[in-house]
Amino acid sequence: MNIRVGKFIEASTHLRVLVIALLTAGTILLFAEKAAAQNAEVNEINSRARTATSRRVFVRSKSLLVRGAVVEDKLLKRPEFRQLGFSLTRDESDADIILELRHDLLTKYVFSVVQVKTQTVIAGGKLSSLGGTVAGKVAKRFVREMSAVNQP
Repeated sequence: MNIRVGKFIEASTHLRVLVIALLTAGTILLFAEKAAAQNAEVNEINSRARTATSRRVFVRSKSLLVRGAVVEDKLLKRPEFRQLGFSLTRDESDADIILELRHDLLTKYVFSVVQVKTQTVIAGGKLSSLGGTVAGKVAKRFVREMSAVNQP
């Protein structure tokens, strides 16, 4: 009879540990859900505030000869860029607009401006590297195209 009582106590202890583990796991999941909901709410508020003040641009260069950082520098040097309400981001997931540059033929480059939310190409063009820097030309065309898009 002692063996049966011992096994019962051992099984009872295991059951208590299991119940405590399940309760702890449930509590952790509940807090994780609440934290995720709060993070989503904060991200939405930040997104609304950011949209009211500026549109964030991510520069992606698929060209080996023209780096994205050079295009960013040229954009920041143009006063119209900030006047139109644009700012730069290095986080692609945080961008409202993606400016993509790729090398086409020998001296030709193609750029496109994509609105992230709708995945719509809202501007683009082809330019040559002859007679100036590609990054400077892209920055100038971006500002010109975007000011035309923003006009009523």
